[in-house]
Parts: sequence; structure tokens; C-alpha cells
Amino acid sequence: MEKHLTLVAALNIGFGALGVLIATVVFIAVAGGGMLSGDPEAITITLLVATAISAFIFIVSLPEIIGGIGLLMRKRWARILVLIIACINLLEVPFGTLVGIYSIWVLINEETVKLFAGPDRPAPRVRK
Repeated sequence: MEKHLTLVAALNIGFGALGVLIATVVFIAVAGGGMLSGDPEAITITLLVATAISAFIFIVSLPEIIGGIGLLMRKRWARILVLIIACINLLEVPFGTLVGIYSIWVLINEETVKLFAGPDRPAPRVRK
């Protein structure tokens, strides 16, 4: 079950990083569109809209990265955080739904619950 847990952590980090990338692209595209117009009013409006949309996407993506890193470090709080994120991801059809279902399955599994039952411990060493 540890391999599944590591995969769930990697998926969360990956989706969170993808969200940060999307936030950056949205900011550049929307703000850049306003800049291309040359109209000072349009520049102001598109800059505000770009900032608001990008900030929202970034703020939503950040917990995924934090939760994934916490899972890799086997922190108890990370399991709960990623379970909440997985439930929200169920609404993001189709990939978010698949990742959400898989994450919930892994994180409510009895073996996984036992991994997080004790005090926080460092991540296991990778054997080659």
C-alpha cells in the first residue's frame, strides 16, 4: 500500500503544479491581451481580472502540493487534507474524478490508516 500512497502523493503534487502553471498561463494571456489593446482602461481591467483568476487557481492548487508533500513525509494531517481534496476532485471530470476515486480508495484503506495511526514519522527509505 506504500506504493499506492506514494503515487497518490505524486499525483497531488503533479496536479497542484499543473494548477500553478495554468494560473501563470492565464495571467499572461489575460493581462497580455489587455496590454496588446493599448487602451489604459482595458489594461487596468484585464490586469485586475487576470490577477483575480490566477490568484484563485493558485490558491486552490497550493493545498494539493502541500498535501502531496505531507503524504510523502507520512504526516497524519496530510491524509485528511488529501481526502478533502480528493472529494473536491471528484467534480473535475474526467481526470480529477479518476484521481479522486483512486485517492479515496488508497487513503481509507485499512493498511493506509494503520500507517498514519502512530506519531508522525519520516518517510521510508527507498531500497534499490
